[in-house]
Amino acid sequence: MPSARTHPARRIIARRSPIHGNGVFAVSAIAKGEEIIQYKGTLRTHAEADELYGDGGETGHTFLFTLNDDYIIDANEHGNSARWINHSCAPNCRAVVEESASGDPRKDRVLIEAIRNIKPGEELTYDYGIVLDVPHTARLKKLWACLCGSPRCTGTLLKPKR
Repeated sequence: MPSARTHPARRIIARRSPIHGNGVFAVSAIAKGEEIIQYKGTLRTHAEADELYGDGGETGHTFLFTLNDDYIIDANEHGNSARWINHSCAPNCRAVVEESASGDPRKDRVLIEAIRNIKPGEELTYDYGIVLDVPHTARLKKLWACLCGSPRCTGTLLKPKR
C-alpha cells in the first residue's frame, strides 16, 4: 500500500479508498477534458505478461493495461500513482490510448483524463472495460466483483466479449 503521497503537480494524491484498497483523489479542482496523469510501468509483450501472470484472468487483481495489439503496460513494475485509480460503473475519468506520432507501438501511451469536472477530495475512477477470452462464470464474476457503489453498478468489472 502506498503512503498518502501527493502527485508532483499537487493535483492528485494516492491513499486508502472506500471503493477498494488504494485510490487516487483530487487535491484541487480538475476540469472536464483535462489530462490528469499518464499510466506508467514496464512495457511488456502480451506473451511476456501471460507468462508472468497467466492469461485467464484468475487473479481478480491486475496492474496490466493493454496498450495496443503488441504491448501492455505492467504497472506492477515501475508503475506510478495511476495504477491506484479504481474502476467505477459511473466514472469521472477515462483512459485514452495515444498512438505515437512515429507509428512505433512501443511509444504509445495511456493518459487518464477527466470526463467531467472533478471536485477536490473526489476519488478518480474510470471504467476498466475488462474483456476476458474465457467464459464469464459466476466464480469469475465474483472474483472481478465491482465495489463502486454507483446506482448504475453492474456488479462486475467484466465487459461482454466483443
